[in-house]
Amino acid sequence: MRRILLTVAYDGTNYVGWQYQPNGISIEEVLNGALKKLLKDPSVYVIGCSRTDSGVHSDGNLCVFDTESRIPADKFTFALNEFLPKDIVITESAEVPPDYHPRKRNSLKTYEYRILNRKIPLPKERNYSYFYYYPLDEKKMQKAASVLVGEHDFKSFCSIRTSVEDTVRRITRAEVVRDGDLITFTISGNGFLYNMVRIIAGTLVKIGNGMIPEDSMEEILEARDRAKAGPRAPAMGLTLKSIIEEPPLTGLITEENRHWAYTMDCRMLSSSGKAFLSICRSDERDFEALLLRNTKFLSRNGAKEIYLLDRTRRVTDGTQSAYFTWHGINPGSAPEEFELSPDAEVFVTRDLLKYQEEDV
Repeated sequence: MRRILLTVAYDGTNYVGWQYQPNGISIEEVLNGALKKLLKDPSVYVIGCSRTDSGVHSDGNLCVFDTESRIPADKFTFALNEFLPKDIVITESAEVPPDYHPRKRNSLKTYEYRILNRKIPLPKERNYSYFYYYPLDEKKMQKAASVLVGEHDFKSFCSIRTSVEDTVRRITRAEVVRDGDLITFTISGNGFLYNMVRIIAGTLVKIGNGMIPEDSMEEILEARDRAKAGPRAPAMGLTLKSIIEEPPLTGLITEENRHWAYTMDCRMLSSSGKAFLSICRSDERDFEALLLRNTKFLSRNGAKEIYLLDRTRRVTDGTQSAYFTWHGINPGSAPEEFELSPDAEVFVTRDLLKYQEEDV
């Protein structure tokens, strides 16, 4: 059995989104239909990376499928396009390892939101940008967008219908640029919540027209309250531009904001499966989620043992963090590369292998 990775571009205008829906045709449904026709296999199906909403477009969504077909991996691009409508195109295809899962990889996603800011709409832009009549100040919008860069809790920009427990994401880029009548908001990050980009775009529009003060973005972010943010912008202006897989973890990762600060040492991850997490500080309400999120992250990236230095002194021997138990050890038992002081309180994970085996 082979696993094939597809890069998919589509015009989302005529679809109810990526995922199967009872009220219309989805991108996923069309791709599965094309694969069944090409391979003459009624059981074949795709596993997608990003579940875009109804009306949202893509230049580079990813999905995989399994097959016993001998068609060369790169030829699936041309073969599948023969069975697809003009508004869905496979732009690239390649073979990947059997355990490759598009939603379980460290990746950098980039979205683009386009706003047509002029007095009269343009017909050819009606499905690919949000027409907005009133003047917008892109400089105010850019100032507000820059606040979003970094690791933050984005609960204020998450639809209340989502069931996700952890609303923390890391944003690496947030830019607003005007070119004539077209304002483009580009945002990149390690993941996005349901409707997150559209709610941020709607908030930026309110800031650009002066209805929300330009210096209030930080206050909205800190509130962790959907009611504090602006409206959700229309779907047609949004395009998933790319999903780029990040390289394996090999060094130090440091994150810091007003609520927490921590470092992950991944220098021994590939050679011995050992990783080190040092939590320097954390607000009480964020500590448990921070500990669990980073333990799962390191585990997902190959850690077999995780050593913890909790400078907040909240963890003790036997502390449980959802699927994991922390066991206190002598600092001298930890790998020398971690350079721990003799009086440091160090813990190591238990039940980590069990968690990996169950793939919780």
